[in-house]
Parts: sequence; C-alpha cells; structure tokens
Amino acid sequence: MEVGNFEILKTEGAARRGVFQTAHGTVQTPVFMNVGTAGAIKGAVDAFDLKALGCQVELSNTYHLHVRPGDQIVRQMGGLHRFMRWDGPMLTDSGGFQVFSLSELRKIKEEGVYFNSHVDGRKIFMGPEESMRIQSNLGSDIAMAFDECIENPAPYEYVVDSCARTTRWLQRCKTELARLNALPGTVNPHQMLFGINQGGTYDDLRIRHMEEIAALDLPGYAVGGLAVGESTDVMYHILDVVIPHAPVHKPRYLMGVGTPSNIIEGVARGVDFFDCVMPTRNARHGHLFTWGGIMNIQNAKYQTDDRPIEEGCGCPACRSFSRAYIRHLLKAGEMLSQRLLVMHNLWFYNHLMERIRAALEAGTFAQFQEEYSEKLAKRI
Repeated sequence: MEVGNFEILKTEGAARRGVFQTAHGTVQTPVFMNVGTAGAIKGAVDAFDLKALGCQVELSNTYHLHVRPGDQIVRQMGGLHRFMRWDGPMLTDSGGFQVFSLSELRKIKEEGVYFNSHVDGRKIFMGPEESMRIQSNLGSDIAMAFDECIENPAPYEYVVDSCARTTRWLQRCKTELARLNALPGTVNPHQMLFGINQGGTYDDLRIRHMEEIAALDLPGYAVGGLAVGESTDVMYHILDVVIPHAPVHKPRYLMGVGTPSNIIEGVARGVDFFDCVMPTRNARHGHLFTWGGIMNIQNAKYQTDDRPIEEGCGCPACRSFSRAYIRHLLKAGEMLSQRLLVMHNLWFYNHLMERIRAALEAGTFAQFQEEYSEKLAKRI
C-alpha cells in the first residue's frame, strides 16, 4: 500500500473498518492514539511498553517539544521516532490547542500567534509555517494543521472570521509541508498533513468549513474544537451534522475524545481516529476502566482485595498484582502505582479498539454499541 492510502474494508451503518498506510507501518482503524505529550507516556511508560500494550499510533505534542528540548535537538538526534525509540506510526498535533489554552497573553494576527512560553515566559511566535517546520524536524507520519482553537460558545461573527483564517492557515501549511518534504535531509519526507474542521457549535459553519477544507484534497481530516466543555449531546450532534460532509475515502479524526462511551458513539458516526489524555490522567488518580464500568481503586473496599483489577485482563498490572497491592502503592505515593495504573488503562483502550474492529468485521457493531456504550460509562 502507498503512503496515505486509506482502504475501507467493511462498513456497518456510518461506522467504518479500515486500514491506513504511513511510512512507519499500517494503521488498523478505528484506532485510539496513545498520548505521549513530550515524547513519553506520563506514568513511566516507554515506547517498548507501548508496543506490548497494543498501541498502534503514538501522539506527541509540537508545542511542548518545541519548548523543551527544542525541535532542532530532536532533529539532530534523528527525529522523534529515533529519539524515543518508537518505530510505529506517529502523529504530532500542531501546537494550536496549547497556544490557545496555555497562554493568557497571546495576540492572534494573520501571520500567526505571538505568546509567552509556559515554561520560562519567553516570547514565542507560531504560525502555519513555523508549526510545519517544527513537525518536520520531529519527523512524525501525520502532521496536524495549525488552526485557531476557539471557546464554545463563541459569537457567530467571530467564528465566521476564525474559520476563514483557519482555512487560509491550512493552505499555508499545505504549501510549506510540500516544500519541506522535498528538501534533501528531511527527517520524514513522507510526512502527511491532516486538516482540521472548526466552526464552534454552529451547524452551518461546521458544514461550510468542512466543504472548504475537503476541496484541498488532504490525506486526512480532523474535527477539532469539541470536548472543550460542551455537552456530549452537542458533540454528537455536531458529528452527525459534519461527518457526512467529510471526504468518504479519507480517515476522520475526532481530536481529544474521549471516554470509552464517546469512542463507541464516535465510531457509530463514522470516526476512524481518536486520542485523549483521559486513560493516563485518570489512571494516575486511581480511576480505572474495566468492561463492567469505571473503578476507583482508592475505595476502602479494595484494601484487602486479592483479585486483579479485572479478571481475565492481559495487562501487566492484572497479570501480576492485586487490587490491594496497587491501592497500597497509590496511597503510599509510590511511582510504581502510576506505571501499573496507566498500563492497565492503555491496555483497556487499545483492546477496546480491537473489539470494536472485530465487531465491525463480524457485522455485530450495533449490538456491541448497545451492550457497552452506557455500561462503560457507569461507576462501579
């Protein structure tokens, strides 16, 4: 398969089972991307662990790696794949979300955004070209376009202007990445650009923006600006409205989403790629995903519970340790607790996707959705 080729193997309703080709391997979709913000999964999980946990795509953050250690240093070390020892497909987000969420002091202009680093306060400028250059230095397989992330809700007229600016920025991203990929010595000359759909919570703007960016014929398309405080009903409604206007034969990526239930519902609406910090962040506070619902390992009832987190789970934590021991580690502030808890949740997410793909192949996804969408969201 040629890099950038997306083949839909099976559909059930709007849900799709596919394969997507990158320079570092084939991605089986639907897929959950494991978030390694600064080139590592929080919780002391390395690239070799990721492989053992069933991760297909690792996701890192352009802004954070630009600030520290610096994308030039990563390039000097042979690119992010080599630096962190991950040899599979990799996506880098553009830094747009961080620029807009971390920085109170920022100025948005046509050329890009001026803001202060959250690490040392130094002034930084980032625009479409800068984001593409940083991501080219990192050498990921999928580079995300630099876009403006607006708050929900935002005034209609502002969103109109913001979408237009995001489209102009996307055209600049496309031009710059093509230039960078053609240079001798580029870390990953097969790097692909995904565009990002914006439009807040306005149906007409979402549709119009998707149609505009679809015309640029990119290798993939993301829906951005959701899971930022709006209700899940609003998010599902936007997906129902906008996904039918996304190119059929290109992967669709719902950014920053979400819970296991959100993922099942996203797949049902035609989404192929997902990412979220939730499995790792929740794990570090003792909140664990299981096939019976969400467990809080800190509960007193687990103090002398000799069972694994989940019977039959193949993750390293469940294979070797009891709920009582893991609870003790967390209460004692031991770093091992973070590692074991994170490994369990990532295993769960990656194997959730495996089961979703199997259900799509068998034509039983509707039953899977009915059985698990609500169940996985309840607390036990």
